[in-house]
Amino acid sequence: MELKFTSKSLKRQAQKCEKDDKFQNLKMKKAIEKGNMDNARIYAENVIRKRNEQMNYLRLSFRFDIIVARLDTQAKMTTINKSIPRL
Repeated sequence: MELKFTSKSLKRQAQKCEKDDKFQNLKMKKAIEKGNMDNARIYAENVIRKRNEQMNYLRLSFRFDIIVARLDTQAKMTTINKSIPRL
């Protein structure tokens, strides 16, 4: 159960990063329109960092999902194996 909650938490973090990414992207576009290339470069770096962060959170989340699925399968197989001798 705790692994499922961790996975959901990581997905939420990825969504927050995506939201921040879009916000920084808008700031970058406004800075470019104003001709302020130094700030635009900083915002662009923030966008790249947030996208990488988002992808890392999603990767970890999917790994936790895989682990949870494997543990569920193992628990079901254990239950089935225990009930087979009774037949």
